[in-house]
Amino acid sequence: MIFRAALLMCLLAGAAEAAEKKAGLPQLDPTYYAAQLFWLAITFGALYYVLSRVSLPRIGEVIEERRSRIQRDLDEAERLKGETDKALATYEQKLAEARGRAGAMAKETRDRLSSEVDRERAKVDGEVATRIAAAEKTIADKKAAALAEVDAIAADTAGDVVRRLIGEHVSPDDVRRALASQK
Repeated sequence: MIFRAALLMCLLAGAAEAAEKKAGLPQLDPTYYAAQLFWLAITFGALYYVLSRVSLPRIGEVIEERRSRIQRDLDEAERLKGETDKALATYEQKLAEARGRAGAMAKETRDRLSSEVDRERAKVDGEVATRIAAAEKTIADKKAAALAEVDAIAADTAGDVVRRLIGEHVSPDDVRRALASQK
């Protein structure tokens, strides 16, 4: 109520003065300073009230929501980074285990093949040794047979030589005894 009365007085005072004086800018006229200061205070107070009670709290809420959203996003990013690091470590561990198993399998296969090759080599070496022994025995038998025949051939040849030289026939047993005494 007081507000309305003051407002009405200011308007009436301003209208009366405006009727008396029509020249110049009214806002620069010192007679209107009181009314202008009154309206300045009212406008400033209303603007202050609207800003402090309505606009600034909403702006503060928006800023706080953004801050909390950014913090949540950073926390989520940190959590995901931790999970990624953990997954990468697990992957590296599994890869190392797989490499180890592959190396063990390769070594096992290499050892198995090496033992098989050694067995086959031993088997082949045994067969070769058996064949060589058989061949050497055959050679020794043939050599002995050939040497036995050499004595017989030598005895026959010596008998023929003696018969041609002296003209007498010598028995093969006499020739063998004579050759045996020469050895």
